Amino acid sequence: MGSTSSAEREDARPAAAGRRGAVVAALMLSMALAALDATIVSTAVPQIVGDLGGFSVFSWLFSGYLLAVTVTLPVYGKLSDTFGRKPVLIAGSVVFLLGSLLCALAWNMGALIAFRVVQGLGGGALQGTVQTLAADLYPLKDRPKIQSKLSTVWAVSAVAGPGLGGVLAAYADWRWIFLINLPIGAVALWLIVRHLHEPEREATAHARVDWAGALAVFACGGVLLTALVQGGVAWPWLSVPSLALFGAGLALVAVVVLVERRAAEPIIPGWVWRRRTIAAVNLALGALGLLMVAPSVFLPTYAQSVLGLAPVAAGFVLSVWTLSWPVSAALSQHVYRRIGFRNTAMLGIGTASLILFAFPFLPYPGQAWQPTLLMLLLGAALGLFQLPLIVGVQSTVGWAERGTTTASVLFCRQTGQTIGAAVFGAVANGVLAARLGGAGDLDSVTRALDSGSAPEATRRAIADAVHAVYLGAACAAALAFLVLLFLAPRKFPVLKD
Repeated sequence: MGSTSSAEREDARPAAAGRRGAVVAALMLSMALAALDATIVSTAVPQIVGDLGGFSVFSWLFSGYLLAVTVTLPVYGKLSDTFGRKPVLIAGSVVFLLGSLLCALAWNMGALIAFRVVQGLGGGALQGTVQTLAADLYPLKDRPKIQSKLSTVWAVSAVAGPGLGGVLAAYADWRWIFLINLPIGAVALWLIVRHLHEPEREATAHARVDWAGALAVFACGGVLLTALVQGGVAWPWLSVPSLALFGAGLALVAVVVLVERRAAEPIIPGWVWRRRTIAAVNLALGALGLLMVAPSVFLPTYAQSVLGLAPVAAGFVLSVWTLSWPVSAALSQHVYRRIGFRNTAMLGIGTASLILFAFPFLPYPGQAWQPTLLMLLLGAALGLFQLPLIVGVQSTVGWAERGTTTASVLFCRQTGQTIGAAVFGAVANGVLAARLGGAGDLDSVTRALDSGSAPEATRRAIADAVHAVYLGAACAAALAFLVLLFLAPRKFPVLKD
């Protein structure tokens, strides 16, 4: 714990109480921008493709943004610890808004994908810095309040995003999906500039930025995440492009380790993994990202193909977990104040494992209320798991290490989601091929069902594929439980405010 003493001495609240409300409003607006952008584009894809073309590469509208956000999180985390949260959040907001404006002006699919990457470069700053500032603004006893507000914003945005995107694309123009970011972002930016005041720190004058490390992390993350995102989709897993990307990614991992060991102020410092608490939370939330893929990606397909629901009703089955998640997160403080951060998180993820394991035992074809109830319970369990870990790990470090710590947690969660999409996609397609006696993938099979040309056996094959994915998600939850049980300390080494 000696390594955290200097950080503890630097800790301070960056805003006066009278200005805190305005700063919190800015953080919520910034979080809404990041959350909406993850979902609002999806329902407008037909209009975008119809206008710009590029159907074969449109998936990069999502993959490019995700890659940029993920690989920049560690960089922004370190920069916020070095220069302060305010300049990083302002710079990230400007880049995000510039990317939004450029997306609205895109003339073809290639330009739109490039500008989505620009958006993602700013989105990484929004996600990481907002979460870090939330911990800076409040002492430990009040942090669940701001975290539950941010969770609520994320949940509402996740539910509203697809609908809003569809309305704008249908009744206005798909370009308004990006233009709507400008006034919201401008208000958030104005509030941050005017009301967020951080104390000056002596360390800033002697700051040294590890630009070589930042470039190495960006290149390594970009190559490996591209291999995971495109493997099994754009090319087979064992093809030359896939193997070349993984080989290049592993070589870049070695470069990152070499550069970071020599850096005076590394982007990814070794203490992130040497401290039991931070390492355990990183691994546990990486498993959370992994398991979240099962419901968020595969449940809508299950609801439409197996239960026969319309797209809107299928979306509701998924969205109910965004209702119970923030409520459970807000109430989790009453639990972890009694039994501790680790035990509360273990209670949440243990329950989530049982819920995920129960999904394959639902009757076939079943009724809509059955998976809906499971999703409602899953959201409550994950709210009890995630928020205590984030609040707890942020409370074990001082100001000068909080940005890096928060970014490492978010980076692991995002990476877990990327790995989960690749792994569970392969699992689902493998089960389908085995059940249907030949090659096949989930997308082509569900399209056949939509056209009414697929037999009942295909529906059962889809159900089996989604069941296998949920079993994998249950194993990921069990892995997170074991990580907390054997790696995390019984009591988090919380610093005094």
